[in-house]
Amino acid sequence: MLATQLKNYLAEAQIQASDRQQQQLLAFVALLDKWNKAYNLTAIRDPQQMLIRHIMDSLVVSPFLQGQHFIDVGTGPGLPAIPLAILNPDKQFVLLDSLGKRIRFQRQVQIELKLNNISSVESRVEDYQPQVLFDGVLSRAFASVSDMLSWCAHLPKPTGAFYALKGQLDNHELAEIPVKYQVKQQIQLQVPQLHEQRHLLIITSRD
Repeated sequence: MLATQLKNYLAEAQIQASDRQQQQLLAFVALLDKWNKAYNLTAIRDPQQMLIRHIMDSLVVSPFLQGQHFIDVGTGPGLPAIPLAILNPDKQFVLLDSLGKRIRFQRQVQIELKLNNISSVESRVEDYQPQVLFDGVLSRAFASVSDMLSWCAHLPKPTGAFYALKGQLDNHELAEIPVKYQVKQQIQLQVPQLHEQRHLLIITSRD
């Protein structure tokens, strides 16, 4: 049932995924469902909704990623990084979260799904000092874009970008983006079976 739904959603979103990648995505949903009962990792309880609101909601960002080295800030159970890592085995993802139970879950996913392109870091974003700067800084659930930019300013390369995944866009929030940054692209995302607005803001430094 879920396998057929995933196949249909991927086709609708025009996203290519091999049989193995589809199996990994379904295994991730199964682990999320299993661990959620004890760890309360997500408010979404229904695996069918997880497929739409977590898996597809993450994967629709994939075509817009530029570069090889990404960090997902405040990743929670690994969203959007784990679905994106499954779909992009050639790209590396650091999963940053301050809650130990989420990191333990991510590491279990990494072992069970044999993902060699993710690494999990338990830290607050302002305390995390990477050895290598990132092509892209992803965030799905940050309070506001201006907070994301101020707390994560030390993470991207000079040529890197911020990828802010948002629901409905708030003009007031956009107006508060500091002048040193520019919204390079504002993309309306189409998530199969999700009748809510989804946007991706790609933000770069002006200098």
